[in-house]
Amino acid sequence: MLDRSIQYELMSGESWRDPYPMYRSLRDHDPVHYVEGDSHRDGFWLLSRFDDVFDAARDTGVFSSSSGLTVERGTGVDMGEASPIVFLDPPDHTAFRRLVSSGFTPRQVSTIERAVRSFVAERLEGLGDAGGGDIVTELFKPLPSFVVAHYLGVPLEDRCRFDRWTDQIVAAAAQGQTDDPESGIAELLEYFTDLIQRRRIEPGGDMISQLISMGEATVPVLWILGFAFTMVTGGNDTTTGLLGGSTALLYHDPAQRRRLAENPEMIPSAVEELLRLTSPVQNLARTTTQNVELHGTTIPKGSKVLLGYGAANRDEREFGKSAELLEVGRNPSRILTFGYGAHHCLGAAVARLQGRVVLEELLSRFPDYVVDPDRMEYATGNYVRRPLNLAFSPS
Repeated sequence: MLDRSIQYELMSGESWRDPYPMYRSLRDHDPVHYVEGDSHRDGFWLLSRFDDVFDAARDTGVFSSSSGLTVERGTGVDMGEASPIVFLDPPDHTAFRRLVSSGFTPRQVSTIERAVRSFVAERLEGLGDAGGGDIVTELFKPLPSFVVAHYLGVPLEDRCRFDRWTDQIVAAAAQGQTDDPESGIAELLEYFTDLIQRRRIEPGGDMISQLISMGEATVPVLWILGFAFTMVTGGNDTTTGLLGGSTALLYHDPAQRRRLAENPEMIPSAVEELLRLTSPVQNLARTTTQNVELHGTTIPKGSKVLLGYGAANRDEREFGKSAELLEVGRNPSRILTFGYGAHHCLGAAVARLQGRVVLEELLSRFPDYVVDPDRMEYATGNYVRRPLNLAFSPS
């Protein structure tokens, strides 16, 4: 039975601590929920059940990405021909994805594992030697930035500037302020325009060099700039959310953590369960290209629809009565953490690699680690749930 008294609230900061009771109520009582507009946004719809979100994510013809992925009014990223791949629908999306997807296969991603493991081990050893510290600041935040810079071929001497731009752009995207002159986007695009010219003369093994090698007729410079922007905005705070959330979840369930520490071969499948429960990208929007009938409700053409990945990933209808519990041996066959279909996240294998390596190194060194999730602060922004800090002690 529908209960229209339930109200959906866009989360941000402290309200990210526990959005799950609200999600549960929406799934059970108002799975096609309408949110009234205000001064910042028009009204929008929220889907919270797994099957509904799954179907919408795959149907790019009806649920389009071209009008932006947020519900705020007038906050689309207008970069012209450099428009990031996430704002493209097929067939343009398909053509661009085909060009870059070879660099993100599990086999290709495995080539960076040694560098990732070395980075993780060094940071964990530093935390151990210091008797603890903020594991987000020391590891979970810099690791994905290191990986993105590695993929894009950013030279070591430029990493400090790259990290600063990354912080600015991620913060601007979280607030729906990518059109702000202080967002760092202009500086980043200017930098990569110069880097592209350098890589024409001095190619490397990075993705920028690979795209350049295909020729301007196949991969225009503006496409490469859009790809760089996508890597920065999609590969940083999301991975921090996975790593911070996973560490907290395992701390709260010592039996599940002990099971992984004693059976490290289970870690790859446990990462799937942790991806499901953390769902760093909690929701993203689409725009309907026609009327949609769902559960007796009509969503009009031209409506913004928020796909509730975080809510759907805890749906009992898909994952059973224990859907909201951590079960490291669950190995779910379908999750929405990376979206689905044409817009399935290109960096999924990269995120999985980072999650696996961090858990392997963390649990082998500090199987009885202590963290303080109650004092963990959450980043502002309505779409990505990630911690800003997490106090860590080796034991």
